[in-house]
Amino acid sequence: MTAIASLDMGTNSTRVLVARPAGNGLDIVERHNTITRLGQGVGATGRLADEAVERTLACLRGYREILDRHGVERVRAAATSAARDAANRDEFFDAVEELVGIRPELLSGDEEGRLSFLGATGDLDHALGPFLIVDIGGGSTEFIVGTDRVEGVISVDVGCVRLTEKFLAHDPPLPEELTACISLTDAYLDDVVREVPSVADARTLVGLAGTITTVAAVEIGLATYDRDRIHHFRLTHAAAEDVFRTLATEARADRIHNPGLEEARADVIVGGCCVLVALFRRFGFDEMVVSEADILDGLALSLLEPAAE
Repeated sequence: MTAIASLDMGTNSTRVLVARPAGNGLDIVERHNTITRLGQGVGATGRLADEAVERTLACLRGYREILDRHGVERVRAAATSAARDAANRDEFFDAVEELVGIRPELLSGDEEGRLSFLGATGDLDHALGPFLIVDIGGGSTEFIVGTDRVEGVISVDVGCVRLTEKFLAHDPPLPEELTACISLTDAYLDDVVREVPSVADARTLVGLAGTITTVAAVEIGLATYDRDRIHHFRLTHAAAEDVFRTLATEARADRIHNPGLEEARADVIVGGCCVLVALFRRFGFDEMVVSEADILDGLALSLLEPAAE
């Protein structure tokens, strides 16, 4: 059966998924994640930095080889927060289109959330719903409520890269810098509660993306990545707070020695943890279901829908 693929060019990571349709789902062939930091400095300059674009394009050249190797004929590519904020995104999109043969879609925060919901709930028991899906990215965080369909969605401008660049100037961060990150996140959570009041009805909290999967990996103590151990791992609020305290009080040189923490993520993980603990504190959940299925899966699954024809 013909392979399909999805590409996600996020603020912190560039990712690819190659799969074959399997009924209403996907048979995953390959999945890769590379930290390219496309959003480097975009909050301050309003532009994608030349070196960030070059890192991302170099990654995509390798991904193009993967697509060709599997004979992929249908691809959906998307860009998110960093590209939304960048005045020079069209030049970047031109280069991506020339390289991979398809122009990226600039997703709105709501579209990003809906695709994350599609990916995350694909293999969850709907009896656990309504779900509150939280996707902590590099530049934004999406909150989505629903069971078998999206009932409410909002995207807010906090993420691991954005908070790190805005507040975390010291290594390790100063207590007042951490407080600023958490306070800003909490202020945005006021918007979430106001705009998506159904968050109060959610029964199961589901967490997506690199910050959350990394915190889970550190909590487990994974010396090497193991998707099966992370996917649907139940991360307790207490464990998230413990990992946050550990990582936030260590200098980067020490932080990188924590099993489960990828070195390239070590400088932004504390900013991401601030978002994670803030939402745990606000919404009162005792635990979170960690999902390795996310917007990348949602993009691929959308290719199976009749409307995508």
